[in-house]
Amino acid sequence: MKKTQLLNPQLSYVVASLGHFDELTICDAGLPINDQNKRIDLALTHGVPSFIDTVRVLLTEVHIIGVLLADEFEQANPNIYHALISLLKEQQVNGHHIDIQYISHESFKTRTLQSKAVVRTGECSPYANVIFQSGVVF
Repeated sequence: MKKTQLLNPQLSYVVASLGHFDELTICDAGLPINDQNKRIDLALTHGVPSFIDTVRVLLTEVHIIGVLLADEFEQANPNIYHALISLLKEQQVNGHHIDIQYISHESFKTRTLQSKAVVRTGECSPYANVIFQSGVVF
């Protein structure tokens, strides 16, 4: 059995296959997911797993260099937005920088088409969506 926090085999496979600048979307239960995207559906019921819990585990496995967020996220969902920003700040140690970009929600939905996978959580609050851009560990 794996020793690390991430146990979901589909998500582990996608994480292991990420290359430099590849993108991975983590979304709430309501974000539309295009049929051409690989869908990893973790949702069990309202709020389970939460967006933040999913992001927290993912950040233990992936080296992130960039983040895309919808412009509307902070105003529409300040608690989850600030929790996400706090987790990202924890990742910025030893000079590691994470570039955060903001785009419209409509542009965000279109951008998910570039993701290697879209991970659907049970989060049922607005705009709890993020696109992560992977880096390399060397």
